[in-house]
Amino acid sequence: MKKFVVWTSELDARLPKKYGREVSKNLAVESPKLDEIIEAAKTLGMKVVEVDWDKLNPRLSGLDENLRTRGMVVIESKYGKSKSLKLIVQKIREFRKSKRRKR
Repeated sequence: MKKFVVWTSELDARLPKKYGREVSKNLAVESPKLDEIIEAAKTLGMKVVEVDWDKLNPRLSGLDENLRTRGMVVIESKYGKSKSLKLIVQKIREFRKSKRRKR
């Protein structure tokens, strides 16, 4: 199992890659919440090792305050970080789509 840190900013469609977005823009989601990342990871069978709600990704220090998303989670996964991030962001999209349908 591989252990790595997932920052909310790594999945945020509003941010350019230079500020830490790790997934492609067309896959990323707008303003991902830490709860969504945790729920997606657990649903995918990944282990959530640690959560820090207030931590700010150091890459975001020079960024406008309304684009800064706080929070990071340490995850243990059988996949590498890149594949895990893609799976997590796809699951978040599914969650959001099903929530929209329920309204």
